[in-house]
Order: sequence, then C-alpha cells, then structure tokens
Amino acid sequence: MSTAPASTATLGDQFARALPEMAMAWQAEEAPEPRLLVLNERLAGEFGLDVDWLREGEGLRLLVGGHVPEGAAPVAQAYAGHQFGNYSPRLGDGRALLLGELVHADGGLRDLHLKGSGRTPFARGGDGLAAVGPMLREYVVSEAMHALGIPTTRSLAVVATGRPVRRETVLPGAVLARTASSHLRVGSFQYARATDDVDLLRRLADHAIDRHHPAAAGAEGRHLALFEAVVAAQAALVARWMLVGFVHGVMNTDNMTISGETIDYGPCAFLDAFDPATVYSSIDHGGRYAFGNQPAVAQWNLARLAEALLPLLSDDQEQGVELAVEALGAFREHFESAWSAGMRAKLGLPDGVDAAALVDDLLTLLRENHVDHTSFYRRLGSAARGDAEPAREVFLDLAGIDGWLARWRALGPDAAVMDRVNPVYIPRNHLVEEALAAATDGDQGPLDRLLEAVTAPYDERPGLERYAAPAPEDFGAYRTFCGT
Repeated sequence: MSTAPASTATLGDQFARALPEMAMAWQAEEAPEPRLLVLNERLAGEFGLDVDWLREGEGLRLLVGGHVPEGAAPVAQAYAGHQFGNYSPRLGDGRALLLGELVHADGGLRDLHLKGSGRTPFARGGDGLAAVGPMLREYVVSEAMHALGIPTTRSLAVVATGRPVRRETVLPGAVLARTASSHLRVGSFQYARATDDVDLLRRLADHAIDRHHPAAAGAEGRHLALFEAVVAAQAALVARWMLVGFVHGVMNTDNMTISGETIDYGPCAFLDAFDPATVYSSIDHGGRYAFGNQPAVAQWNLARLAEALLPLLSDDQEQGVELAVEALGAFREHFESAWSAGMRAKLGLPDGVDAAALVDDLLTLLRENHVDHTSFYRRLGSAARGDAEPAREVFLDLAGIDGWLARWRALGPDAAVMDRVNPVYIPRNHLVEEALAAATDGDQGPLDRLLEAVTAPYDERPGLERYAAPAPEDFGAYRTFCGT
C-alpha cells in the first residue's frame, strides 16, 4: 500500500485557528462500508495526493472523514443566511465538515470539505447524510463548470458509505469530498455581525482579504475594498452563469461565496429551451431564483453583505451606508460589462461593436421560438462559415431569424472565436438524470461517458452526438431537488 503523501499529513487548520468562534470541532460518522465511486485523479495530482493511496485504506477513509491526519482539526463551520428571503441566524454545516486546508500546486490554500458525513450540532433535525445521486450530481456539474472556465468549487471524490439514506425512498448513501478556495460565504459575515462582536467581524473580514482579495489590504479603506472586490467577483460570476445557461436554483446568502466561486450544486440545472422565467428547483414555488432573476438576486445578497460589514466601513453609520450603497451600485455596471463582452464573443463579434440591440432581438427570437440555448450557438458557428440552415431550421419564425442573421453577418462574425466560447457539451438534464439513476443502481457507464463529454466541452468528437443533442420531446417538465 502507498504511504500517505506529505501534503495529506500536513492538512492545515487555518480557519479553525483564525476564527474559533465560527468553528465547532467535530468528527464524521464512520462509514460502515466505504467504496470509491469516482475519483478526480487530475485534481488529486494538483495537491500531490497519491491516487493509489486514496483508493483504499486510510486514504479512502480520509475521503469520508474516518481518517484524520495528525495535526488536522475537522470542524463544522457556523454561518447564518437568508433562505428564499427569510433570515435564519444559525445555519452552519449541518451535514458537512471542513477537514482543513491543502496546499495546491499554485501555492495557494484550498479547503478540503466533506458533504454527507453525518449530523453536526447545526443539523436542525436533518439526518446529516447524503445519497449517491445528489453527490454525483455535484461532481458532474462542478467539474463541467470548471471545464467551462467558470469559477467553482471542485469535486475530488464521491464515496459510497454502505449506509442507507431515507428520502422519499431508501437510497444508497455517499459522501462528496470537494475543494474550494474557501467556504467563506455572505452568511459567514451575517453570522459574525449577529454576534455584535466587532472584533470577530473584523478578524473574519481580514481573513477573507488575506485568503481571497489581498489587493484590498493596501487600500485606505480595506474593508470597503473587500466589499468592492466581492461585488465585482460575483457580478462576473453570475454573468458567466447566464452565458452558458446555468440556473443555480438556490441562491441563498449562505450559498454565495466571498471568493466568487460557484458553490452548492443542489437543485441546479442548465437551460434547455431559452426562457428567462425558467425554474428547475422543486422548492422555488415563486420563481425567486429563476434563470433571469439571478443578477438581481445576487445584488440583493450583496446588499445583505454590506449590512453585515457596516461597522467596519465607517464609525459614522450614515457615511458607512453611503459608501456601501455606492459600492453596491457598481454591481450592475460590472455585470453588464461581463455579459456584453461574453455575448459579443458568443456571436463572434469584436470588442467595440455595439451589439446590444442585436443581442436583445436574438434573445427574444430564442424565447418565442423555444430554441435550445446551447446547441443554437454551435449551429450559429456554421452560419458564420456560410451555412445558415442548421441555425434556421430550429425556428418557426423564419422571417425573423433570416432578418436577424443578415444583420449579424454584416458585422463579419468570427467562427473560430465562437467555437472557443460556445460549448458543444453541457450536463444536459436528461443525461444527468440517466447517469444518476444508473449509478444509483450500480451501473457507472453512463456517468463515465457523460463526464468524458462535459469535461472537454468545446471539443466536438465523433461518437458523442447524443451528448450534444437537445432533450427529447418526451422528457417533459424538469424538476430538481436539493437532496436533503
């Protein structure tokens, strides 16, 4: 058996030491029969982890929290949050553990974090467990997002526990091991603010600056600079989601990171037919987190972060509010800049071209004709090369699309640019469900093939045609579930 690599033996406890008030020492529940389902060997290599060691014995037990390396200090993190607009002062890691920090190949720290590792004092009546399907969903979608170039937590492994999990039915249990720049959230700041401990709030903010936004450290108002950096990071992130048709599904403040990484792949999905009103989450009855609402929700969440940071922005509360409002007002500008640049690239148009009206008219055509979001832009690449028929044939309104295509082609679109930003393969909802159902029943073939496609999303390959095709007409209305 391979021995543990040095980077595992030196798993850090930076968060636990820096913010003990927000770190509850805890241990994972022992997995009775751990069995590796999927291991991200490339990611493991980025941390210097021995993949053979991770596949069995102590390494496998590390991935479910049963083996704690010497010097590590697993903790459940405390945070608060607004969930569907309703404030909860005490949420925290109810079924998760921060094992500690690993050193990445780039020299930075990454959290090693478990989901589904058992009840903690934050569980609020939940069982603390997770089922195979939802954990594999996070693995697939987060790795697809990474391949698309979108900041995200990463999935290291999914391990079946051998423990049944009771949901609507009895399902096989699993633990997800994931990495992240950190798990600091808007909700972390809400929790610290609610304690009325300004020293804790300041230490949390300084920890976030050191970890994620070091440029803010040299600013005259370092905590305002931190807020401005988070606003910019989140505006860019949500624009990237929108460009690929990603619907997060549960944009609560405890699911918005300070780093600007996507976190929590519960009721998430990608658009099939383009429609800003699309909602996939089974619990989002009012459409709060619909696809088209995501920028507004992100800005709302950032307003809650501003409220939490107010004591650090100025000794004068009115002045602090003015500073926060001004900084928050930059969100829309950041978002529109990232969105516009991204749409120009999707259409193969150079910087400097005013494509706002062209984009608005296209989105209207896509919505009114129920056109598949992802495949359309690849078809449009063919139109840029002179063959418009693949793009035309998915529209009922031929006069409308013909008029639009004429305006667009007059601007000289670059098909090569389009191919670099418009994916062929995304985790299409019907394929994800197919893969998860098969894996839950013990067949990982569909999961492996789906991962092969979505982890190289821009490279069209023979034999993967069904992974590029829209959902079949009989797939019907799609609903996703949080898995708890």
